[in-house]
Amino acid sequence: MEDVRGRLGQALFLRVAGPDGARHRERIHHTAGPRWFDGDSPIARVHGDAAMFVGGIRALLLQSLHPAAMRAVSEHSGYRGDMWGRLARTSRFLAVTTFGTAADAQRAVDAVRAIHDRVRGTMPDGSPYAASDPHLLLWVHVAEVDSFLRAHRVYGADPLDDAGYDAYVAQTAEVARRLGVLDPPTTVAGLAQVLASFRPELRGTPEAREAVGYVLVRPPLPLLARPAYGALAAAAVGLMPVWSRAPLRLPWLPMAERTAVRAMGAAAVGTIRWAMAPPAASA
Repeated sequence: MEDVRGRLGQALFLRVAGPDGARHRERIHHTAGPRWFDGDSPIARVHGDAAMFVGGIRALLLQSLHPAAMRAVSEHSGYRGDMWGRLARTSRFLAVTTFGTAADAQRAVDAVRAIHDRVRGTMPDGSPYAASDPHLLLWVHVAEVDSFLRAHRVYGADPLDDAGYDAYVAQTAEVARRLGVLDPPTTVAGLAQVLASFRPELRGTPEAREAVGYVLVRPPLPLLARPAYGALAAAAVGLMPVWSRAPLRLPWLPMAERTAVRAMGAAAVGTIRWAMAPPAASA
């Protein structure tokens, strides 16, 4: 079983972290120096849990509802041809800013800000958009944090209490400010208020529905891996707000989502957690 776990864990790590993931993991976790967050802090507990696999898919779905954010992704991210490369870069950024040294985390933030400064374009109505716009950055941030938090509440190995999740939101706000978000929420209640304030701006665009189809229906995966991915994707859809289903043409099956989908999601996350756990020390 240890051999099976090792091979499965290696395959998962390669997908998420990319071919040079082992080198980056060594640098992030084993370089000496001060860090932005303690190893047992709420942000480390949430971002280090396998529930992030569900939260990450949900974040992509939710973020797609903002037309300007989705157009920037559609025109500049290259997700259609390099979905796994984009995932590796995103997971590396989260790992560096959560677990890496303060100097390494700041370099990662500076690199992302430089990329954002170059991402500009025009909406169909002629209005401009820019990835560095603090308002768009706020949307991407709150959609992501809400997704990670909700996935951890449902699928996390050790869910936090209310104070812990407030602390998690406050810690993610520290990273968001460095990225250019002007006033990120610092509590769960504040997070909900900011998300609600975006509702009038959100809708299902052709770019959003294309991205959803790519993430949910046509992921670049071998056939053998698709059932497990399907369980994670179904779990992510099951955590989406009811109001988001129609614009993105997502199903809403409340009874199944509370029973079968949640059981499949828990099994998939549990398998990932088992596969990626460090091997037991020899006696």
